[in-house]
Amino acid sequence: MELKNFFWLLFLAALWGPSFLFIKVTVAEIPPFTLVAGRVGVAAAVLYLILRLQRRSLPRLGRVWGHFAVMGFFANALPFVLFSWGEQYIDSALAAILNGATPLFTMVLAHWLLADDRLTASKLAGVLLGFGGLLALIGPSLGGGMQTTTWGLLAIVVAAASYGVAIVYARRHLRRLPPLVGPTAQLLMATFYILPLALLFEQPWRQSIPSWPVIGSWLALALFGTALAFVVYYHIMKQMSATFLSMVTYLVPLFGLLLGVVILDERLSWNAYLGCGLILLGVMVVNGVFSPFRWGRAANMAARPE
Repeated sequence: MELKNFFWLLFLAALWGPSFLFIKVTVAEIPPFTLVAGRVGVAAAVLYLILRLQRRSLPRLGRVWGHFAVMGFFANALPFVLFSWGEQYIDSALAAILNGATPLFTMVLAHWLLADDRLTASKLAGVLLGFGGLLALIGPSLGGGMQTTTWGLLAIVVAAASYGVAIVYARRHLRRLPPLVGPTAQLLMATFYILPLALLFEQPWRQSIPSWPVIGSWLALALFGTALAFVVYYHIMKQMSATFLSMVTYLVPLFGLLLGVVILDERLSWNAYLGCGLILLGVMVVNGVFSPFRWGRAANMAARPE
C-alpha cells in the first residue's frame, strides 16, 4: 500500500467523520428527507457548476446513467435517509461505529462479484468478529423488547450494507470516468430520488426557518461530507480495490467517536466500546492488517524442529 493512497483514505475519513455530528445537529430542526434533499442537491449543483466552468459536460443519456441511478440510490439516497432518520434515536458516535461494519458487507459482496477480492479464511474471521461487534451493540436493546432505539440501530446497519453494495458496484462499473463526472451524475440521481419525497411528505415550506448553526452544519455536510468526499471517493476507487476503499470506515468511526464525545458530550455504555473494539478488530483482520492464521503458521514453523 503506497503511503499517498493511505493519506487519500485518511482525508476521506476526515471528510466523512464529522458528517455524523453534522447530521445529529441538523436533524434536530430539519426532517430527514428535507435534510438529505438539501445535502445531495447542493452538492450536485456545486459539482455541476465546477464541471461547466471547466467546459466539460455530463454523458448523454444511455447505459451509463443506469449505473449512476444505482449508485445514487445505494451510495446516497438510501443510506443518507437511514442515517438522518436513525440519528434521531441514537448517538452520532454510535452511528459512526456502526458504519464501521461497511467493510464486512463489502468483503462478502466482493467475493461473489469481483475477481480480485476473494474471501479468505482471515477475511471470514474478520466478518465473524465484526458481526459479533454488531450483536454487542444491538443486543442490550433487543433484550428489553423492540424499542425505537433498536430501529435506529438497525437503520444504520442497513445503511452500512448499502454502502458496501455501492463500493463493489462502483468498482465494477464506474472506474474509468473522467474526474467529477461520476460524483456529479450520482448526486443528481440521488436528488431525483429524494426531492419528491421531501416535498410530498415533509412539505419544507411549512417548516420553521432553521437556526444559523443548523444551516452551517447542513452546508458543511453538503460541501465537505458529500461533494468533496465523493470526488475523493472516485479518485481512490480508480486506483485501489474495493477492499482498500472500504477501509475508510475503519477510520471514520474514530473521527465520529471523538467528535460525538468531545463536542456533543455523548456517553457510550460498555457494550458500545466492546462492539467498537470487535468491529475494528474484524476490519483489521479482513484487510490483512492483523492475520491470526498467518501468525499461527509462522509460530508453527518456528516451533518445527530442524
